[in-house]
Amino acid sequence: MCTFALRKSGSNNFRRKRFSIETMIKTILLVGGGSCIGGICRYLLSSAFNVSSSSFPLGTYIVNTLGCLLIGVFWALSVRHQFLSPSLATFLMTGFCGGFTTFSTFSKESLGLLQANDFVGFSLYTIGGVALGLLAVWVGYKAVEAVVM
Repeated sequence: MCTFALRKSGSNNFRRKRFSIETMIKTILLVGGGSCIGGICRYLLSSAFNVSSSSFPLGTYIVNTLGCLLIGVFWALSVRHQFLSPSLATFLMTGFCGGFTTFSTFSKESLGLLQANDFVGFSLYTIGGVALGLLAVWVGYKAVEAVVM
């Protein structure tokens, strides 16, 4: 058995949670499998939308917004309505969405726009990407609430 100290959100209180090695391996495989599939989907979608003649990284922008929408849907299905098992929620949210969306690429492409002195593109990409991402998570979450309730 492995023991981990977990902190509740917004609290300084820690609780201990015990995991068997089998449970840990299963979780690692769920996250890894989801990440693999998410990464492949990200590559395919980004490639389809990134046009070499444009400096604006449209593919990453679309993928990150779609990923935010999906994690909002998965989150609502998991937490609010318990439609997803904990294993499936881990596979979809931590694994798939973690592999599908990519903040590191977003940051690299933002810096590239700055280095190219494309301040308008940089502003649209960074401010729009964060705002649209937050909006997409909220829309995904609310869409599930509207359909399920």
